[in-house]
Amino acid sequence: MLYLHDVWVNWFEGEENGYNVCHFHEWRKTDQLELLDQVPLLFITKELFHQVENDLQDLPVEMLHKIYKRAYLRKNQQRKVMEYCCVITDGVEIVVFDTLGYSIPIRKSRLIPRQERLVFETIQGRMRENFTPKGKVLKESHILSLPTSQMIGLTRKERQLKQLVMMAIDQLECIANTEEIRYWLTEWQPHRYKEIRKMTRETAWNILYQELVHGWSDKHEDFCRKLIRGQEFLDHLWNKEEELQRP
Repeated sequence: MLYLHDVWVNWFEGEENGYNVCHFHEWRKTDQLELLDQVPLLFITKELFHQVENDLQDLPVEMLHKIYKRAYLRKNQQRKVMEYCCVITDGVEIVVFDTLGYSIPIRKSRLIPRQERLVFETIQGRMRENFTPKGKVLKESHILSLPTSQMIGLTRKERQLKQLVMMAIDQLECIANTEEIRYWLTEWQPHRYKEIRKMTRETAWNILYQELVHGWSDKHEDFCRKLIRGQEFLDHLWNKEEELQRP
């Protein structure tokens, strides 16, 4: 069994998409880091790595048995055993996961650059370990869990706000009437006012979704702020993200 020692982690909990498990350069001063005194390292197949990184499915039983109580958290000069915690790599990317005692990777983290280099050095010349995924289910992307292709190139703040605007237009589809959806599409494309007035509810919403789901810009951010204004929960998420950006 391979091990890493003195590993700093920045846990992102309940994330089914790897793009929300931020790399070191996107860690914030307000993030709560933990120090793992010891953690096992597994060199696994690309297929299994992608599943762990981008899903919350059950981990292979053989994999869980191999890492059971092999990791330790260091806190206040004490070592605390962790039931199922491990660093995994496919030879290209690296993720740390902790199941919190369950069988799914509930918490995930990236590594700091120095420890990433150590992982790649450690697995040189090693064979991948093959574990059979348990009950493999094909993951489907949707409006509240966008595919990676829609998040490539965005910063941590931009990804958060894009997910926020997706939540807002999902609510818009569920509870808004035709006139309100037309209104918001007109806000986005005022030059199409006359055309939009004749659109059905479904057509107007689909156009708005397609316009917002691709890319990100200052226009997207301004529109997001207008769209969520007055919605307490979404306002709270917006204000929280803004506060984190202040020096």
